[in-house]
Amino acid sequence: MTQSNIEKLIIIGSGPAGYTSAIYSSRALLQPLMFEGEESGGQLMITTEVENFPGFPEGVTGPELMDHMRKQAERFGTRFIRKNVTKVDFSSRPFKVWVGNDMYQSKAVIVATGASAKYLGLPSEKAFANKGVSACATCDGAFFRNMEVAVVGGGDTAMEEATFLTRFAKKVYIIHRRDSFRASKIMVDKALNNPKIEVLWNTVIDEIVGDKFVTGAHITNLATKEKKLLALQGVFLAIGHQPNTAVFGGQLETDETGYLKTKSHSSYTSIEGVFACGDVQDHIYRQAITAAGSGCMAAIDAERWLERTSQG
Repeated sequence: MTQSNIEKLIIIGSGPAGYTSAIYSSRALLQPLMFEGEESGGQLMITTEVENFPGFPEGVTGPELMDHMRKQAERFGTRFIRKNVTKVDFSSRPFKVWVGNDMYQSKAVIVATGASAKYLGLPSEKAFANKGVSACATCDGAFFRNMEVAVVGGGDTAMEEATFLTRFAKKVYIIHRRDSFRASKIMVDKALNNPKIEVLWNTVIDEIVGDKFVTGAHITNLATKEKKLLALQGVFLAIGHQPNTAVFGGQLETDETGYLKTKSHSSYTSIEGVFACGDVQDHIYRQAITAAGSGCMAAIDAERWLERTSQG
């Protein structure tokens, strides 16, 4: 089955970046068509309390925040399809986007597919998600005041998150499977010189345990084979993120870690008329508010590009 009409703008992905781009572009009368994905709303849909998004002094749940954004975009005329895009062709305009056998065409495309945190692969990670297990210290650190927590990882992100968590937690363990860090020396020195941080070298987590919330983790020292239960109230995973770009099949330029490259101070990708926003192109900040801001940028860039190229 093929769709014959050509859209002005298709948005691939939802979350704060996608929904914000939909709000701005629909208010600009671009009548965007959004493919939200089967799991719409992005990572915030599995986030309980959000206390750092402006405008919500008492905090807001992730799903509630996404629902507000979606309704606001819908109010201005955004159309939604809650399905995953399965294939794209950006080699010529109009651009082609497929959902299964259904093909859609568009003069411009905004990519807002986000990134997914990498996990250890333990069943308990999912069981205790937002109940002590987190992949974002900046988002959740304040919930762990005067508690003991662990950060898993050995790169700059792990060092940064561990150091950040010492503002709240009384004790922070860095659990690393090797006997040295791959992080930069300055970040390592900062972590190692913090009296609240203790490194557990050559160590892996076998399982995270708890009742309603995390109470500890079974760990193994790979060098000595010693096993023990480490008492914890939080486990922060800092082993990286994977940008959700597989569907684009290498058609858009990425950096060495797979994030979409955008031109300086804009949302322009390597293909004219295709724009990117949110965590799919941001490996530094990864916050709801910065994703929303880049969604605004993408919508404005797309609107101006359509007008300038007489595509709109």
